[in-house]
Amino acid sequence: MNEIEFVKKDDQFKVYIDKDDGRDYNENEPVLVTKPINKRKVLIKIDLFVLSFVCLQYWINYVDRVGFTNAYVSGMKEDLNMEGNDITIVGVCFTVGYVIGMLPNNLILLVVSPRIWLSFCTFAWGVLTLSMYKVTSYKQCCAIRFFQAIFESCTFSGTHLILGMWYKEKELPIRTAIFTSSGLVGSIFSGFIQTGIHDSLNGAHGLEGWRWLFIIDFCITIPIALYGLVFFPGIPDHNSISGRFSMTKYIFNQEELDYARRRLPKRDESTSLDWSVIPRVLGRWHWWLFSFVWILGGENISFSSNSLFALWLLDQNYSLSQKNNYPSGIYAVGILSTMAAAAYLSYIKRAKHWHVALVIATLLCVVAIMIRANPLNAAIMFTAQYLAGVAYAGQAVFFTWANIICHNDLQERAIVLASMNMFSGAVNAWWSILFYSATTVPHFRKGCYALIATSVASGIVSIVIRKLQIKELNERQELPFVNPNDAIAEEYEGEDITDSLDDHSLDNTC
Repeated sequence: MNEIEFVKKDDQFKVYIDKDDGRDYNENEPVLVTKPINKRKVLIKIDLFVLSFVCLQYWINYVDRVGFTNAYVSGMKEDLNMEGNDITIVGVCFTVGYVIGMLPNNLILLVVSPRIWLSFCTFAWGVLTLSMYKVTSYKQCCAIRFFQAIFESCTFSGTHLILGMWYKEKELPIRTAIFTSSGLVGSIFSGFIQTGIHDSLNGAHGLEGWRWLFIIDFCITIPIALYGLVFFPGIPDHNSISGRFSMTKYIFNQEELDYARRRLPKRDESTSLDWSVIPRVLGRWHWWLFSFVWILGGENISFSSNSLFALWLLDQNYSLSQKNNYPSGIYAVGILSTMAAAAYLSYIKRAKHWHVALVIATLLCVVAIMIRANPLNAAIMFTAQYLAGVAYAGQAVFFTWANIICHNDLQERAIVLASMNMFSGAVNAWWSILFYSATTVPHFRKGCYALIATSVASGIVSIVIRKLQIKELNERQELPFVNPNDAIAEEYEGEDITDSLDDHSLDNTC
């Protein structure tokens, strides 16, 4: 087929097309040729300015978050006279703030520009991170970490919501994996930066090395907040190119933003954020089962995220650099397994999310059995702790899965994604004390049994979700609703029709 040109004149859309395709089109009207949209270039822009910011934000989120544990094993414990379960209690305060802020943050993103809100939250937790260098008691740590968590809670589920507005189903796993891996990279970075700071700045200007960690984390966080304010486009709507300080209008033109929105499957845009969202969400299985499966998945991760390995190394009298650096291997395994799972879902034709869920569940059962068998054997503990890092792959798998299944209803998707993380955090607030407290070191007896239970249960629930997904796909009808913003003149203007005519029929869009 010859190249096809889309045109617009006097508010009426006209096309020229090769007659050989068997379609009838009007070729006799005067026309004005417009420049076709470069689809590959648009996707590259989305990666450069959407994915880059959310990854930087999540990276520094974890640098700040894991930095507290690194500070604890690098002198904070002794300087603040922390003992027993004090660090666990600080972690619970953080979790409570995280849970409280989760759902409100996701709903705010539906009414406030994500560019503004995410940048503000990043700035706010950066300032709170700075304040940590002045603490003199663990109670002050509890208060600061609580408010820090409220702002940090915008990041994870909020980003999954935003990624679902930019990327297609086959594009999501890799992008989601890159995003979640950026947090794990932050965890690795935090350990090495603490070691470097302690070696070079400990005692400088009368400050201990662990206090310098919070100062430097702040200095890294603020530029990322400013980057988001200037370059992050938020979501692909008609307001994205406006806004003070925003460079979006120089990065995307309006036609590219329209195309970025149109290239995704249609969703029911007649829904709105009002009281009707409650029966919509509660009346479907999505909210119930995805919340439950990520409660289980989150507790699978909690075996690693509660810094049990760092506490074990502390109990076994490893050196400062070893205590900071050895746990990085867990996050490295998390990155590799996350990317492997994403590649499997993106490039293997028959790949399904529940396949990966079952693999994760099986490996974590092995981890629990190994540690329970001989927790004082260094070779066994190192192997098991590193293998436990595969649990982090569940972040990309389950949140991508929820994004795809709930795509049709934006408000439901925002609530489901937030609820998954929110309920997981709510359970983890007491789960950590009950099963993974600092006093369980070095045997982790209760934690091993808990890990077996959550792993097996997560595998079973994943199979149930898949069966319900198949049933829903068989029953789903094509949406009759057409967004008036996507009228035919906008639907095709500036776009290469060779792809568009395969995806849309003129009868369906008029």
